Amino acid sequence: MKKRQKVVAIVGPTASGKSAFAIEIAKKYSGEVISADSRQVYKGLNIGAGKVTKKEMRGVRHHLLDIVSPKKVFTAHDYAIAGQKAIADIGKRGKLPIICGGTGFYIDALVGRIKLSHVPVNKELRAQLEKKLAAELFAQLKRLDSKRAKSIDRNNKRRLIRAIEIGTSTTLHPPRLNFAEYEVLWIGLAPERDDLRERINARLKERLRRGMVAEAKRLKAAGLSYKRMHDLGLEYRSLARYLKGEVSRAELETELRFAIWHYAKRQMTYWCRNKDIRWFDPKETKTIVKIVSAWLKHV
Repeated sequence: MKKRQKVVAIVGPTASGKSAFAIEIAKKYSGEVISADSRQVYKGLNIGAGKVTKKEMRGVRHHLLDIVSPKKVFTAHDYAIAGQKAIADIGKRGKLPIICGGTGFYIDALVGRIKLSHVPVNKELRAQLEKKLAAELFAQLKRLDSKRAKSIDRNNKRRLIRAIEIGTSTTLHPPRLNFAEYEVLWIGLAPERDDLRERINARLKERLRRGMVAEAKRLKAAGLSYKRMHDLGLEYRSLARYLKGEVSRAELETELRFAIWHYAKRQMTYWCRNKDIRWFDPKETKTIVKIVSAWLKHV
């Protein structure tokens, strides 16, 4: 039997310290990081998406960052294919693949916990759904697929439309996309509730200081439409509203704190279904390192 590729998956809510810890593990065990973030795949979405900087990488190679224009749509299917290639490349060079990010659906698709149905685009259906509000789309998806509705961003029209498109497909047995099986060590970072809220607020304040609003203006000037910014979700949805004059600067910050906190809670709801994840406080680094070390030694 062929030996399965070992992969470390570091998951958890936004602002929990995943990126820094993944880099620590990569430095210690000759690894490379595969980003699992639905916005960080896009070029130019740096500050708003919380993308790790070159300095923060500390010489560790990162994959699946800045690989597509934000004007294009990059799906979970696209991610799974690109991620599989990255794992194969890293493993072939004798390095440890470390998947790190907060987009749980992408990670599950990559490692085979879920099987993606390759349902083709239905332009007619999309045109009809595009006319509806996000709340209407979410209600429709909830009736159609309550399980998917629990993990989806209810304000992201693009994802809601795609989920409905898949759920209403008339193809009786759409082809499933099968990916290589990996031996995965699941590590979850979950700060205490108050600590996480403080981390989210501190990180948001730092990102605004670094020029998150200016970044949004540059993206708009480069041709990224307000509609597309809205579809990208979270920070970019609120930034689009601010640039259009729909909210003040103070309202922008309040809206972002609220949206990011609720996103973190949705992430935890999603990950709690995976019983293979071993959860730790971010401060328990020594304990986690021992676990990773023992797992790598085990044949």
